[in-house]
Amino acid sequence: MLYHLYEAQRSLMEPFADFAQAASKLYAQGGVFGRAPLAQRVAAGYDLLYRLGKDYEKPEFDIKTVNVDNDDVVIQEVVEIEKPFCQLRRFKRFTDDPHTLQTLKGQPVVLIVAPLSGHYATLLRDTVRTMLQDHKVYITDWINARLVPLSEGEFRLDGYVNYIQEFIRHLQAEYGNCHVISVCQPTVPVLAAVSLMASRGEKVPLSLTMMGGPIDARKSPTAVNNLAMNKSYEWFENNVIYRVPQGFPGAGRRVYPGFLQHTGFVAMNPDRHASSHYDYFKDLIKGDDASAEAHRKFYDEYNAVLDMDADYYLDTIRTVFQDFDLVNGTWKVKAPDGTPELVRPQDIHSTGVLTVEGELDDISGAGQTRAAHELCTGVPPAHQRHYEVKGAGHYGIFSGRRWRDKVYPEVKAFIAAHDKPQKRAGRPIVSAEDTIKAAAAAKSTAVARKSTPARRTRGAAR
Repeated sequence: MLYHLYEAQRSLMEPFADFAQAASKLYAQGGVFGRAPLAQRVAAGYDLLYRLGKDYEKPEFDIKTVNVDNDDVVIQEVVEIEKPFCQLRRFKRFTDDPHTLQTLKGQPVVLIVAPLSGHYATLLRDTVRTMLQDHKVYITDWINARLVPLSEGEFRLDGYVNYIQEFIRHLQAEYGNCHVISVCQPTVPVLAAVSLMASRGEKVPLSLTMMGGPIDARKSPTAVNNLAMNKSYEWFENNVIYRVPQGFPGAGRRVYPGFLQHTGFVAMNPDRHASSHYDYFKDLIKGDDASAEAHRKFYDEYNAVLDMDADYYLDTIRTVFQDFDLVNGTWKVKAPDGTPELVRPQDIHSTGVLTVEGELDDISGAGQTRAAHELCTGVPPAHQRHYEVKGAGHYGIFSGRRWRDKVYPEVKAFIAAHDKPQKRAGRPIVSAEDTIKAAAAAKSTAVARKSTPARRTRGAAR
């Protein structure tokens, strides 16, 4: 019922928001209204009312070009894989410069796993834009659950893990292998995905970077962690889960609504948001267009939220924040065929592991991400690294000046160091399918050598 009331209220406010926008423009421009006393203040007030009352839709990545070797490279977004609850989005790079083209071809492939925790993947726009300078970049673009019809079935944390494995395999088939970066919430399912691949003897990513995520939420718990840990599973199911109302493709689906999540985000720092909006009002009066535009860009992203499927959300609450199944070694993930498999991070051997934490992170506390190293005991210490970003909060580790100046150089160097498969002690782990293929290829080569006279050949490498 709450979701229905919210939609009714939103529909009621929409014409008032449109009126406020029109009035703001009327007073801000020249003419009779623009020359009225206090016109600029009235225009600023209406503009603020419009932004407080408008409906925020999913933003665009809007990355048109990036600079590579002092050459502006054109970016085109392409949906590589379409799943009911997620799109694997690729940022293709185009250039006519032969030298730059050669540089692009040799750069590492990176899968960025965006969080499914309220905001859209565009929250990582700065992450993507920076990474595109030196990498081939793909990202998980999660779909608003209210847009997914009930006919597509349920979506659980197990399904999330299976999606990640499918995307990794796709990139491995396309390029040979890849690197994976997970930001915040996906650190847990991504570590599980790679662990399961290692346990099965599959090829695993060359490196795994985990940033600001709740690998072990028991360490330095934050306000977010405490809420998830102190309320019962039944409390969440009874108080934050609602059905999508009519008028949306996903009508009837149980979700954790985006508007409730947004309320929680704002409630964490209400004074900061109130001060920010007041500063925006003053910037409009002063005519400080640069500061006003920066405010708009931030809140266009911050206020755009999506609904999460209820089963996925409740699975996450129980698995990550209440039972701590990953760190306790009790997490079993169902494969697509329904077979439960135990998550064993200790089975990872050849993947480099980098963890990144912000010193002032109030979402994932100190030590929560670093705990991954305690689980990945099979990875040699030389291929593990932890980096703490001094003075950075949660968003600072993947967006803004600290991300670009401090974090990115560390991530770039770590990926470069692990861009070739690492040698390790012991017998290499290969899948049965790879073994069969290798045996068949060897047999075919042997037969060919017996039947073909030896001769000198010349060929071109590519």
